[in-house]
Amino acid sequence: MQKLLMIKYGELFTKKDNRNLFINKLYNNIKSKLNEYDVKIIKDRIRIYIDIKDMDENIIISKLLEVFGIHSIVVCYKIDKNIDSIKDNVIDLIKDIKFNTFKVETNRADKTFEHNSLEVNRLVGGCVLKNIPNIKVDVHNPELLIKIEIRSDYSYIYFSEVKALGGYPSGIQGKGLLMLSGGIDSPVAGFLAMKRGISLDCIYYESPPHTSLEAKNKVIKLANELLKYGSNINLYVVPFTKIQEAIYKNIDNTYMITIMRRMMYRIAEKLANKIKAKVIINGESIGQVASQTLSSMYAINNVTNMPIIRPVSCYDKLEIIDIANKINTFNISILPYEDCCTIFVPKHPVINPSLGKCIFYESNIEYEKLIEDCMLNIEKINISDYCKRSSNLL
Repeated sequence: MQKLLMIKYGELFTKKDNRNLFINKLYNNIKSKLNEYDVKIIKDRIRIYIDIKDMDENIIISKLLEVFGIHSIVVCYKIDKNIDSIKDNVIDLIKDIKFNTFKVETNRADKTFEHNSLEVNRLVGGCVLKNIPNIKVDVHNPELLIKIEIRSDYSYIYFSEVKALGGYPSGIQGKGLLMLSGGIDSPVAGFLAMKRGISLDCIYYESPPHTSLEAKNKVIKLANELLKYGSNINLYVVPFTKIQEAIYKNIDNTYMITIMRRMMYRIAEKLANKIKAKVIINGESIGQVASQTLSSMYAINNVTNMPIIRPVSCYDKLEIIDIANKINTFNISILPYEDCCTIFVPKHPVINPSLGKCIFYESNIEYEKLIEDCMLNIEKINISDYCKRSSNLL
């Protein structure tokens, strides 16, 4: 009897002819996540198995819970594929477990096995009743669920599953550029995009001296939390001061936020094309602030042909906060350091901006030259390398 971790794929089963592509990506992501541990990883079209050897399974499971594409994780026992071996090993595994009711569930993937699933349930259940006193079967709400999988090579016994993140393996869909502010919403948007198989790079707009080094470090911390769910993240820091000051001096104050967001999208599109990102991702939630009404989104989005993904667009704030707490970004996001989106905020920003007025107001500033200067002076930070060198930051 060999103790293993069994990885169940879940949604990857819907991929049919492309299933191997997704499974191979998941296998490589797991291998990368566990590269510092002495484990053996075996994959097939149905399951991934991890031989943890003498490792504490809880340590490995905690790492696997950061890997997208895993539906659930099971501590299982690999045994010979015959009914006597199954019965003997079930009794050996449960003899020290305290329970009053139980149920046996069998998945007979190997249809050549001598007994069908119902027969295995009956034979193993009868053996349990014979060998464990004062217990009974409960098919609706058992205290102990004994699960058996019979496959082409071996049988596997387990008792419970740990629900994992699900989704698609990170990176299987290609790269996206996340507009990462210091707020609550954008890290959650990045997390949800990664869940759909998108790898991330991030863009952050800073306006020193109006924004602080602490605000920048806050964004680096947020990117580092997202790094847990992927293999690599680059943060591109855009020097946005001159553009923001030009907007403040030359644009009607009700339109400042709208024009600022249009400038951000122009820069994000240029950077996305440069780094070969296929989409721009942000944390906009419909109606949450003036720049996130549908009219505002239409006027702002008009400056780019790049696809825009807004994963939290239909979430309310409490739902977003709930996810932020689960992924450990909330307490970072609420640190009191202002970013570009919170400085120079007018008292009454326009909520139904006119596209014509946006174009007219932008004619008052030489924004193309300012954007060109921004692109020439972007700072690139590799989050993994930076945080290893600056462990005191975290």
